[in-house]
Amino acid sequence: MNQKSAELPACVRNFSVQLSPTPRGARLARLLGAEQLRAWGLPLDPARQLIAELASNAAAHGRVPGRDFRLTLYVVGDTLRIEVTDTRGEELPHPQTPAPDAESGRGLLLVEALADRWGATEGRFPRKTVWAELRCASPEPSF
Repeated sequence: MNQKSAELPACVRNFSVQLSPTPRGARLARLLGAEQLRAWGLPLDPARQLIAELASNAAAHGRVPGRDFRLTLYVVGDTLRIEVTDTRGEELPHPQTPAPDAESGRGLLLVEALADRWGATEGRFPRKTVWAELRCASPEPSF
């Protein structure tokens, strides 16, 4: 019997978790994100650094008492998209060059350097989502 090989549709995977906008929540975002990447068979770095930076920014700059932030990971084909949504939509992020002796302020420069693409999207007020994308090897489908 002669069969044509059909192309399989791109594998789509996603993971989402809501966390407190605290240093502990940011740390948990990094740990849970890394564990999900492992489960999908994807490389941890530089994705782990991107997750850590975006989550840390949400905890430090997107914090509103009583409102959580959300970490979402998507894999579509060979692209990993990392999204962090917080409730400070009035403040969209933009990279700044800190003073040479500053102890912080380099996070978005790091995101810009590590990600293939990144940006921020205004959501339904008061939300915003800061996202970063990485090209990665497609995980093997599990049957």
